[in-house]
Amino acid sequence: MKDTKICVIGLGYVGLPLARLFSTKFPTVGFDMNQKRCDALMAGHDATLEVADDILQDAIKNHGFVCTSDIEKIKDCNFYIVAVPTPVDADNNPDLTPLVGASTTVGKVISKGDVVVYESTVYPGVTEDECIPVVEKVSGLKMNVDFYGGYSPERINPGDKQHTVEHIKKVTSGSTPEIGKYINEVYSSVITAGTHLAPTIKVAEAAKVIENSQRDINIAFVNELSKIFNKMGIDTLDVLEAAGTKWNFLPFRPGLVGGHCIGVDPYYLAQCAQRHGYNPEIILAGRRMNDGMGEYVATETIKLMLKKGLQVLNSNIIILGFTFKENCPDVRNTKVIDIYKALKEYNLNLTVYDPWANPAIVEHEYGIKVVNELPTQKFDAAIAAVAHKKFDGMDVPALLKEKHVIFDVKCTLDRNIVDGRL
Repeated sequence: MKDTKICVIGLGYVGLPLARLFSTKFPTVGFDMNQKRCDALMAGHDATLEVADDILQDAIKNHGFVCTSDIEKIKDCNFYIVAVPTPVDADNNPDLTPLVGASTTVGKVISKGDVVVYESTVYPGVTEDECIPVVEKVSGLKMNVDFYGGYSPERINPGDKQHTVEHIKKVTSGSTPEIGKYINEVYSSVITAGTHLAPTIKVAEAAKVIENSQRDINIAFVNELSKIFNKMGIDTLDVLEAAGTKWNFLPFRPGLVGGHCIGVDPYYLAQCAQRHGYNPEIILAGRRMNDGMGEYVATETIKLMLKKGLQVLNSNIIILGFTFKENCPDVRNTKVIDIYKALKEYNLNLTVYDPWANPAIVEHEYGIKVVNELPTQKFDAAIAAVAHKKFDGMDVPALLKEKHVIFDVKCTLDRNIVDGRL
């Protein structure tokens, strides 16, 4: 293990924190196709804010950490880790294009005796049936003869500065028992929370994909409860607080389910099940429920405006927050866009305020404008969509006209000032 030289392919929310961590114990190179991303990182700044500037700069200065887009500079590595995105397409089918591209890159540089470990979230079988064959074809080498494979699912919680990568227990696996132990040793040397060596790669893949599917289904359940209790005039949060007094009640809350994990992984599991001849009813039902919550929030807001006698056509509404979760700049698969699109159908004037989101990225990805400074105009309605800490203590009614509506998606505002909430 002392001769291990690591290359992490993909320097996003998952890859960069992991590469930085590994650099404290092993010679480590971070590889990303985006030259601008590499230049920014080598200048000591991570735009995703997952790795603090001082920690990144320490890794570069004192641990020799290097970020590059030059494939020639990763040929002398012998332990490759693939941490690229695994999105779904417009029809919610898994898109393995980034994985195929990364596997092609590995195939160009891998040598005899080397190891390639995948961290990207996939359904069981992708590593051995989809990724490794690409490596074999490009390299001309054979797994478990010339090189070895493994899978260690990413466990990153964007924006969470407490549960960072080294403080989250890691699942590992290898293409042979011996390689599994080696991979586990490499990870356990930096993961202070410990590791769990799964018996096979497929078990590790399945463990990852059900983690977020389980959360998705539980959130879908409380989202459905929220809709039911809203019709009955019962406050959902009061119900959950009362039910939570039982020791084994699971404390899930209703809300929007976006991001690159919980809102995506169930589709990977569902397609895998369908390929094996099983129609996953509960998984897809949960997805349908959660995918519809943005439109539900928009519709409820309009209903509240009508009940108060507010003019809907050409009214001015402000949406507070756009990122997929609080306290991070990640806008991938944000479900706030569903609120926006649903409201746009009513010919409203919409303003989206989010001090975390990068306006250029939002406009490129979604074609809408986001502002980082709070507007001075008065609005007819406000939707508190994301619970950024920067919103704590905000006087929301002060943003609005005397007669207004406030809808609180995250249940963080004083219930005495809101007209509706999940």
